Amino acid sequence: MTLQQMEYIVAVDKYRHFARAAESCGVSQSTLSSLVQKLELELDVTIFDRNSHPVKPTAVGEEIIHRVQRVLFNAAQVRELVSARKGESVGKVSLGIISTVAPYLLPKMFKYLSVNHPDIQLHVEEARGATIISQLERGELDVALLATPLNNSELLEIPVYRERLMAYVSPEASIHNEESLHTGLLPVEGVWVLREEYCPNHGVFPFCNKILGRQAIYEAGSVETLIRIVDENGGYAIIPELHVPLLKMCQQANVRALTDPEPTREIAFVVHRNFVRERLLNILADAIKTIIPETMVNQRIKKFPIVI
Repeated sequence: MTLQQMEYIVAVDKYRHFARAAESCGVSQSTLSSLVQKLELELDVTIFDRNSHPVKPTAVGEEIIHRVQRVLFNAAQVRELVSARKGESVGKVSLGIISTVAPYLLPKMFKYLSVNHPDIQLHVEEARGATIISQLERGELDVALLATPLNNSELLEIPVYRERLMAYVSPEASIHNEESLHTGLLPVEGVWVLREEYCPNHGVFPFCNKILGRQAIYEAGSVETLIRIVDENGGYAIIPELHVPLLKMCQQANVRALTDPEPTREIAFVVHRNFVRERLLNILADAIKTIIPETMVNQRIKKFPIVI
């Protein structure tokens, strides 16, 4: 049994299709199929049920694949260790990021990497959280920056920073005269929502369990657009703390702190459970630490390198 054969059976299990698995491995379908079949003959077992559509592993095949994934993980860790010791290039990196984080991190992150790690080829995919999670599960992204927790057993979460959520209130709203707002008493009427970002946490915002009946719910992820909606239509919206410095001075006067409780969100690196590129995560973490206020940075990230 070779590492190459192990990679092939893991690819077939991932794509449940021999042709797509071969394409992902950069070989012909006949080459991949013959090496998988050779392994099955060597072990005297059937790893995949080829009569199933899509192809799926047999019961014993699932056990083999599970153990093979651990072997490949350990082998990849060895390669990563050697590369780190040699100071070799990190190479290509595909990063997924949600739209409510991208404006605050990406501009300065690109600059930091271009100056300090010009060898890194960073490709960024900005999308909704659900899309990014699917891409991570399929191995189409190396790492993502998402609001967590996700409660997904396929993925690992490494907290990076925590920020407060604040209210952006129209001067026409009755709550605009308040210096701070009680989270539990926020009005249900007049709120504009990024449902995916804030409403999974039903225990914090009173409007979340009543929001489904509203006529206007902004489903995309641009905080800037959300603010323009409030400016034009009145009401209020929930925005991340890091967006406040990007507002005009006149708009900053419309921001209100939230209390009792003070809502926050955690932003974390999210990777597949088989991810091994620790050095990459630490480089990205170093970049973020130069961008985010120190008080927001996760204490563990602040003091120790990331170890998977």
